[in-house]
Amino acid sequence: MEEKLSIRVNVADRYYPLRIDRKDEERIRKAAKMINEKVLQYKQHYSDKDLQDFLGMAALQFVIKLLELEEQKDTSPILDAAKELDQQLSEILRRE
Repeated sequence: MEEKLSIRVNVADRYYPLRIDRKDEERIRKAAKMINEKVLQYKQHYSDKDLQDFLGMAALQFVIKLLELEEQKDTSPILDAAKELDQQLSEILRRE
């Protein structure tokens, strides 16, 4: 069993201690960096908001993107079409 790695991740000027699998470190640090970059973009565009607003907007934007990607990976229409073609071919082959 792989030993856990202790790291501290900075998200929006707050540090979070995490115990993770070593193989996940790069992905976690990249995610924190992406969040921080998005928060910085919002800070530069909206001076009348606070950090909580920026974090909320960043979270919303990332989840919207995640949902779009999940919809793109939905293979059920393809599987349904393949099943229908299989049934049609089976019927044709039984007739002959």
